[in-house]
Order: sequence, then C-alpha cells, then structure tokens
Amino acid sequence: QLVASGGDLVQPGRSLRLSCAVSVFPLDYYTISWFRQAPGKEREGVACISAHGVNANYADSVKGRFTISRDNAKSTVSLQMDSLKPEDTAVYFCYYNLNYVLYYGQGTQVTVSS
Repeated sequence: QLVASGGDLVQPGRSLRLSCAVSVFPLDYYTISWFRQAPGKEREGVACISAHGVNANYADSVKGRFTISRDNAKSTVSLQMDSLKPEDTAVYFCYYNLNYVLYYGQGTQVTVSS
C-alpha cells in the first residue's frame, strides 16, 4: 500500500528526492509520514504532512533541510532532502497511522558518503 523510492548514494551537501506511492483510499483522510532507520540506531520520525497538505512537521535534525509535500490527485508524497549529511544515511519509510497501528511498506536506502 505504500512504496518508497528514490534512495541513492550521494555525496554530502547534495540533494535527493524520495517518493512514496500510496494506495490507500481516501488518501486525503490520512496524515502521511516518513521515518528512517539506521543500523544500530533507533527509528527516527523525520517528517509528516497533514491530510490536505496544510500542515507539516519536521524532526529538529532535518528542519530547514528537508521538505515534505503531497499530491493527493497522484497519490504520492514526496520528501525533498537538501544539504544531506552522512548522519542522514538510513533506510527511509513512508507510513500512516490508523488506530495506533503503523502501516508501511518497503523502504528505500539513502547513503550519504564521500
């Protein structure tokens, strides 16, 4: 129901855009979020966007560098990542929360390294 894509190996300071194809309906009912999981680290919430895209929130670690957006007509949620740092290296997942259960699919690997 959620498929993340766009991950790649990039150098520090570069940009990357992740996409999440969402097949849950009606999409404009759901807040969609991103979290990331790095080896040996706890899962970290990265960003979330409200059902109609009016409100967005970010983790302090990515604030000012990442931008989340959505296009409900195209059933996609995007995460624009600028000024990437090595500590952004992780597998990124998009998800939604329904009745306190997280629904997410396969993540996409982002590696930031010189």
